[in-house]
Amino acid sequence: MRDLTNMTGLALLAAVSSATATYAGERPKLVLQITVDQLRGDYPARFGAQLGEGGFRYLMENGVYFDNAHHTHSNTETIVGHTTLATGANPAAHGMIGNLWYDRNEGRTVYNIEDPDYAILTQGADVDSSTEIDPTQRAAQNDGRSPTRILTSTYSDELSIHTRGEAKVFGVSIKDRGAVSMAGHTGKAFWFSKAVGEFVTSTYYYDNYPDWVTQWNAKGMPASYSGKYWELLNPIDTYMFGGADDQAWEPDFAGFGTVFPHPQSTTDDKYFTTLLTLSPAGDQITADFAKTLLDAEGLGTDDVTDYLSVSFSVADYIGHFFGPSSLEAEDNFLQLDRTLADLFAHVDKTVGLDNTLIVLSADHGAPEAPGYLESLNMVTGYVTPDEWDTAPAVDRIKEKFGITGALIEGYDHPYLFLSKEVLARPDIDQTALETAIADELVAFDGVAYAIPSSRLRDGSVPDNALMRAVLNNYHPDRSGDIHLVFEPERFISDMDGLSVTVTHGSPWRYDTFVPLFFAGHGIEAQQVSRRVHTIDLAITLASATGTRPPSGATGEVLTEVVDQLR
Repeated sequence: MRDLTNMTGLALLAAVSSATATYAGERPKLVLQITVDQLRGDYPARFGAQLGEGGFRYLMENGVYFDNAHHTHSNTETIVGHTTLATGANPAAHGMIGNLWYDRNEGRTVYNIEDPDYAILTQGADVDSSTEIDPTQRAAQNDGRSPTRILTSTYSDELSIHTRGEAKVFGVSIKDRGAVSMAGHTGKAFWFSKAVGEFVTSTYYYDNYPDWVTQWNAKGMPASYSGKYWELLNPIDTYMFGGADDQAWEPDFAGFGTVFPHPQSTTDDKYFTTLLTLSPAGDQITADFAKTLLDAEGLGTDDVTDYLSVSFSVADYIGHFFGPSSLEAEDNFLQLDRTLADLFAHVDKTVGLDNTLIVLSADHGAPEAPGYLESLNMVTGYVTPDEWDTAPAVDRIKEKFGITGALIEGYDHPYLFLSKEVLARPDIDQTALETAIADELVAFDGVAYAIPSSRLRDGSVPDNALMRAVLNNYHPDRSGDIHLVFEPERFISDMDGLSVTVTHGSPWRYDTFVPLFFAGHGIEAQQVSRRVHTIDLAITLASATGTRPPSGATGEVLTEVVDQLR
């Protein structure tokens, strides 16, 4: 490093400019951010012996591997985790407190990225959207999509600001929220519509599709899986759960079956695209679209750092139906490993891995399937909030506070919302009402904690890790009146009428625990076991590429990464 202490005037300015130019030349040409939906932090080590070359093994053996990374918010759902990874902020700041929440101004439950001002652009024939296996999207199925409900900047926004809009910024996913959240307010997002079997976007991003998107959709890659089967990647006796095929607790959705091979169905089946995303094929088509985007948009081909986010969703769908300790989850992880290896090889060929900073993490982990735990003599089970509004406790509370109408508006995990009539009553002490309801709820089966929002607002909750996670999830305009935390290994099995085996969304360690990798761009291998947090990711990317931290970021720079890049 040059000694600048004795320089003055133009000599000092020239030296600083030269150093800045040299450092700027060392920035990565591409930031590739991978998010795997429902990838619990123990997966890489649990299945590591079966991995091939070039995928997860590349990250583990050539990158900085944080094996003790956690989310710090309590509602570990898809939009919450993705936006946290994107912003370095907790939901208390970025505002995405859940996949759904009750909007009191609109008087209805809203979907996190719905926006009627920006219609979805489609190029194919519309079909029945009730075939979705991601029912959270049904709340706004006919509305548009945009990132406008995200209240803070993302790392990708800061990259755009830093480069005067010259950075190319894109987000791709099966799920709309997986793409939109990572692309931020300034990028472009594409997601796979099961309704039309194509990648789509909204008028927030484009008035018309780029030609390369039209051409990709026209080649019909999803249809190429018609009539095929999801076959195991390797011989069944090589799998940890090879002897666990056909578990009694696994539901059979639309004839998909509970044993291998799983049929993909055919294009004339209304569930074809849905079943496609319940198999490794969903991630394969996502990666193919991402590679086409990378080439067509020329990412990483100049001195301005570009950004590409790819969110892989299949692990989440499989986890919901089959659970993490299943042959399906194990094989999908190994197949995702091959998909990642292929994507990394393509990036190496076109941009160069030395020119690319790769980061991989997950939006949340997952609990085990109750049936699996019961087979090991562990106590578990499901929680049924639909039964709460008819419980005797409701009558006791209504009598105590003189309430004749409805007490509860509804429950959108993890929040219980009181009716607007009750909230409008000036004669009711809202803190006393919330406390009374919370005291009753903790006696309900499966409920560990019920925390009144009034207590969160005035800070009168215990100072411990769980309550800090609840506070990190609290936003005064969006959160409900009582935050519920279920007992460990207890959760709701119903998603809008669809029965599933596993549901995440708790502050317990199995839901907060995710892997975190940084690799490429000259980073050397290191495994780090100190506890780090997902809010550290965005601010570390900002430090590595010289941008401002995102506006709501509260994490710490991961020095194990940035010290190697200086």
